[in-house]
Amino acid sequence: MKLYHYHRSSAAYRVRIALNLKGIPWQTALVDLRSPANAQHTPEFRALNPQGLIPVVADGDTTITQSLAIIEYLEENHPQPPLLPGSAADRAQVRSLALSIACDIHPLGNLRVLNYLRSSFHADENAVNAWVAEWIGLGFEALEQRVKHTSGDGRHMFGTDVTLADLCIVPQMYNARRYRVDVQPYAALRAICAHLETLPAFARAAPQAQPDAPPPTP
Repeated sequence: MKLYHYHRSSAAYRVRIALNLKGIPWQTALVDLRSPANAQHTPEFRALNPQGLIPVVADGDTTITQSLAIIEYLEENHPQPPLLPGSAADRAQVRSLALSIACDIHPLGNLRVLNYLRSSFHADENAVNAWVAEWIGLGFEALEQRVKHTSGDGRHMFGTDVTLADLCIVPQMYNARRYRVDVQPYAALRAICAHLETLPAFARAAPQAQPDAPPPTP
């Protein structure tokens, strides 16, 4: 299995966590999203994903795009440990939490959206950060209330085990901190992420642990 990814991509971050949790060996294929490389726009990569987005997983003759579709594929083919609970109602709750991040928060802070703000609306970095903070803040406010009811131990988004929702919140919290969003009001979400980030599968998937990550600043 080969994963096309970039260290700062939160969508790819989700997939890396899933692969690590399930102990699936994978080959890395780095896609540099930064200018001037813009590797996501090359004909070779567009042949894999016409959208020019990562992550992409190639598993033999099967090519899959979209992080949640990839994770569900991994779940069906490598069911242990499970990332979705046993009952239909509980699975729906976990998917709802995950989708509120992956569909409602993350896209508005996607690189191509932020680049469009910069190029077409001449937004400076302060304006870009304010844009990101607005949408993350609205999403986190709702999630903060939800996890008070869905978390079973204050260390997971749902119940007391790692689920798909946990794979989404940790990368989104990374994005929030990267764009200097004030996350202090979200004590429940911060506590969940603080626990999850200590787990080996999450730590190995972190952006700073990837081969294309820049060296730490002294």
